[in-house]
Amino acid sequence: MRIYKKELMKNFTSFRIGGEADIIAEPKDIKELVELIKFLRNKGIIFYILGNGTNVLVSDKGIRGCVVHIGKNLSKTKVNEQLSGIPGSIGGAVAMNAGAYDREIKDVVASVNAINDQGRVVKLTKDALDFSYRRSVILEKGFIITSVTINLQPGDKNEIKANMEKYDTLRKNKQPLEFPSAGSTFKRPEGKYAALLIKDSNLVGESIGDAEVSSKHAGFIINKGNATANDVYKLMNLIKNDVKTYFNVDLEPEIKLWGKF
Repeated sequence: MRIYKKELMKNFTSFRIGGEADIIAEPKDIKELVELIKFLRNKGIIFYILGNGTNVLVSDKGIRGCVVHIGKNLSKTKVNEQLSGIPGSIGGAVAMNAGAYDREIKDVVASVNAINDQGRVVKLTKDALDFSYRRSVILEKGFIITSVTINLQPGDKNEIKANMEKYDTLRKNKQPLEFPSAGSTFKRPEGKYAALLIKDSNLVGESIGDAEVSSKHAGFIINKGNATANDVYKLMNLIKNDVKTYFNVDLEPEIKLWGKF
């Protein structure tokens, strides 16, 4: 197991933002992960589970306790077609039921193995995962996914490849992939689109420090180079307040906020 002390979380997140973590631990396999979680819980040490860090904004003040980084050492899986190109780990995708272009990860998940709140590895079927928009029982109970079983339908190789290329092109054309970000900043309100509400609130290009509402996709806040977590947090609040004022809609963050803001 690799242990880092006082490492900047900006080096572990897609936003390239974040202060120091007291400890970052990288278990090399599931056995070490289970043992580490038991140790942290027994000692009463606060901990955070980090996959590839693509949906997280970490405070400039950093994180107290331990970050359990499993993004590099456990098996990786690629998901094809509509979900192709979504950044992050398969565990994070399942926990938040990631999706795009009218497809969600729940469409292909059969079951998962996860560490429960008693420190035991348990198997959860698709029904037990209780999926809904950007949530699952994994998030609500704080379980930690160790493996995922998925069911995929056979298809024509050339057709699948063409679909993957189509969705990759759509992302490149419509999303600011050239800048660090955490993807969509806010969840989609029922019956509406967060990006459209933000755009219609005249917030495209609005910035605080180096944090900016992308002109390419209003649903993204991007890091133009040296944005701080506080810059992003203030911009998120400005967006929420303006959308509430213009449309009486309460936007809910999709990205996770870690640490004190």
